[in-house]
Amino acid sequence: MEIASILANVCLFLFSFLSYHFLKKKKKKKNRTPKHRAKLPPGSMGWPCVGETLQLYTQDPNVFFAAKQKRYGEVFKSHILGCPCVMLASPEGARFVLVTHAHLFKPTYPKSKEKMIGPSALFFHQGDYHNLLRRLLQTSLSPGKIRKLLPSMESFSFDVGILSIFGHLDSNYRQTLSDNYHIVDKGYNSFPAEIPGTAYYKALSARKRLNKILSEIICERKEKRLQEKDFLGQLLNFKNEKGEIITEDQIADNIIGVLFAAQDTTASVLTWILKYLHDDQKLLEAVKAEHMEIYEANERGKKPLTWAQTRSMPLTYKVILESLRVASIISFTFREAVVDVEYNGEDLSKNFSVMKMVFERCIFL
Repeated sequence: MEIASILANVCLFLFSFLSYHFLKKKKKKKNRTPKHRAKLPPGSMGWPCVGETLQLYTQDPNVFFAAKQKRYGEVFKSHILGCPCVMLASPEGARFVLVTHAHLFKPTYPKSKEKMIGPSALFFHQGDYHNLLRRLLQTSLSPGKIRKLLPSMESFSFDVGILSIFGHLDSNYRQTLSDNYHIVDKGYNSFPAEIPGTAYYKALSARKRLNKILSEIICERKEKRLQEKDFLGQLLNFKNEKGEIITEDQIADNIIGVLFAAQDTTASVLTWILKYLHDDQKLLEAVKAEHMEIYEANERGKKPLTWAQTRSMPLTYKVILESLRVASIISFTFREAVVDVEYNGEDLSKNFSVMKMVFERCIFL
């Protein structure tokens, strides 16, 4: 009897509490001045929390987005990788977000990807911090610096990143960095489930090991008081007019970011170049003739390719530039609206992400 009385009192309290807040909220809505808002575009937000991420990962992305576009049109909403999104599937939409109204959007990434690389990486930021890191990186990757590294390069993707960042690094560090980086790279685009055994969980564990390795390298560099001019040296030696330095966490995040950029974008550009050359046999033959001329001049490959020879391939250079202009060299990028934006009568809320993806040449917001 006593228990029943207690339960009754608890229920009465909860009912009164919820009723009070409901009435209070309702009253506020009545007193609120009506405000015009553009409607959200059609589409589906999928399951709570998960959204439509599972559907995206269990089928061909081209099929997934083509079906959405066919059903809802060129502007539609979704929920992917923990982000509510508005997707624009037209050149006009791309121009609106990336060119004419770019100031209304900022770079952003899903938390799962930001966590993998590190929140301080330069491509998660804009403004003074972004400009500072970009300037330091450009100094480390100038043509003159790359020219000095060229004789030491055995491969032209991961190694160029390692050499540009650390200079000549101990082979044990190099191998450990490479092993853990490739685990992170493998899990970067996997389904973001932090469950032991999944690719994403393994990638997060490898990312923590990378932090530890980088901390050791930084400590050694500081102890030896080396004044290197590589990217790590630029980061360690930086101090602004206020005496502020770049922290070790910021250094680690940007090193991982540069490794990702060196590996993934290089592979993507080469893939698009091969695709475009395959599609234009006349151009392919002209490029081959340009390369064969240098090959013959080097005694049919007995002599190594020189830096000067890489600068005497005008047609190849134009092919690279045109491929970079036409193709999207990364699978997707994200933007986030900094204010509520209206596009063709549809609401692009500031709580929504802006995603530019290569699939079907859509822009996803």
